[in-house]
Amino acid sequence: MIGRLTGLLLEKQPPLVVVDVQGMGYEVNVPMSTFYNLPAIGVKITLHTHLVVREDAHLLFGFATEDERKGFRHLVKISGVGARTALAVLSGLSVTDLHQAVAAQDSRQIIRVPGIGKKTAERLLLELRDKLSFDMISTDSSISSSKVNSDVLNALLSLGYNEREASWATKQLTSDVTVSEGIRQALKLLSKER
Repeated sequence: MIGRLTGLLLEKQPPLVVVDVQGMGYEVNVPMSTFYNLPAIGVKITLHTHLVVREDAHLLFGFATEDERKGFRHLVKISGVGARTALAVLSGLSVTDLHQAVAAQDSRQIIRVPGIGKKTAERLLLELRDKLSFDMISTDSSISSSKVNSDVLNALLSLGYNEREASWATKQLTSDVTVSEGIRQALKLLSKER
């Protein structure tokens, strides 16, 4: 199994890239999310890879992040979803968008991906619901929590509190608080301190 490639980017023709690893050129299929973030030709890159072995071909798929590769691996395990369909899903949706669609059981987001119909979207939602990685879900919640804290901090600064006061109040908030509730709680804390 080829788990990772590091080498020079030789060619870019969506969705295929060629990576030169010590004189050997590997053809790697990548989702558009990875393709758009590739550097210029001749620059060193690293891709997380997944090898698909079929009777007629060995196909290598590459991803910019480990989360993209995990999402791909979850998708190809679903009955009726091949590597090309999984690549299309990851080209049309980010991993975070896919997780949010599955958590909300929102088939409309998945149907927007070219080549995915209503039945396939519903099967994806049903099968991925139980297979989602809790690591990714906790990462998403920590990202949203830090965004809430950042928004609360900016609101306090715009209300005239200094950086030290705003930071202190923001650090006192619980991780599951909304922005409006966070501002309310922070203002209450700051009024007690003054």
